[in-house]
Amino acid sequence: LKRPIGLAFMIAFFNQLSGINVILYFAPRILGMAGIENPLAASISLGITNLVFTFIGLWLIDKLGRRTLLYIGSFGYILSLGVCAFAFIKPDVLGAATNMVVLVSILAFLASHAVGQGAVIWVFIAEIFPNEHRAGGQSLGSSTHWVFAASLTFLFPMAIANIAPGYIFAFFCFMMVLQLLWVKLLVPETKGVKLEEMEKQLA
Repeated sequence: LKRPIGLAFMIAFFNQLSGINVILYFAPRILGMAGIENPLAASISLGITNLVFTFIGLWLIDKLGRRTLLYIGSFGYILSLGVCAFAFIKPDVLGAATNMVVLVSILAFLASHAVGQGAVIWVFIAEIFPNEHRAGGQSLGSSTHWVFAASLTFLFPMAIANIAPGYIFAFFCFMMVLQLLWVKLLVPETKGVKLEEMEKQLA
């Protein structure tokens, strides 16, 4: 089970190292740092975007496949996080448009997550383990996901007090470049593959 265990750990690891829960939990603070006048009201649009694109991801997952959605999500992550990092690091270049660029890039980030990782993670983890080990495998993936979620949530306030937000977003962007390489090199497509056949592939 070494390979499915590794896949379950890494998909949960990258899910959180995208910064998704940090952005969701601290959205008003992040938007406020970007200069948005009413960050609490603006953060409502983030929840709506996440909901709408989650349904789109669920609709696409059996049409395009898990790996394809991970590709789409990874490219979306890299683009949106990169733009957000640039907006925070070089606000003088964007001027008055900085706050809207940050808001739009975070909305694009959430759309990418909902269509990609957010839709795929739990389905993928369930499909890579054989029946007799599925409960344990899903427990591993879930606990990895939430341990990293809790850790990042705990560390973010300290990080943002000492590191400029642009560099934090640049770090998340870099992690998503690593995720893209991981998807390309190591992630199998599980769509339409029987569990017995997947077990043979990953053995």
